[in-house]
Amino acid sequence: MTDRVRAVGVNHVALEVDDLDAALEWWSRFFAFELRGRRRTMAWIDLGDQFVALSAPRTQPADGDRHFGLVVDDKERLRAALQDAGVPVSASGSLRVVDPSGNLIEVVDYRDVQFSKTPGVLRGMGLDGLDKSAAALEELRAKDLLG
Repeated sequence: MTDRVRAVGVNHVALEVDDLDAALEWWSRFFAFELRGRRRTMAWIDLGDQFVALSAPRTQPADGDRHFGLVVDDKERLRAALQDAGVPVSASGSLRVVDPSGNLIEVVDYRDVQFSKTPGVLRGMGLDGLDKSAAALEELRAKDLLG
């Protein structure tokens, strides 16, 4: 028996932003989300069954390699929207974007990651039928996580 607890997931990510209104405008330009709540210097945006907390003002320099991974339903559609908006991103392969406050976000497609949402959560998010790629399914199978 061990005294260590088991980490089972991430509840939220907190990002510092220069300007809360500008940050919310940027997020709403590219992502569909519900505003969970807002105060003068904080806002919480629901992204599926987790959330991102935005806090102003930013007190540290822009990120270089430090980043977080954001899962979306269609990475390539987001890449196209970012390119159309003049946001510098790679033409293919991995998708990393820097928000206006300097936060580095690595975007991954839900179909390609090993974690899974329950059918009820997918249905509630309007993502019924969003299937995993063969590589993601193999990764889940190898860890006996397909249920």
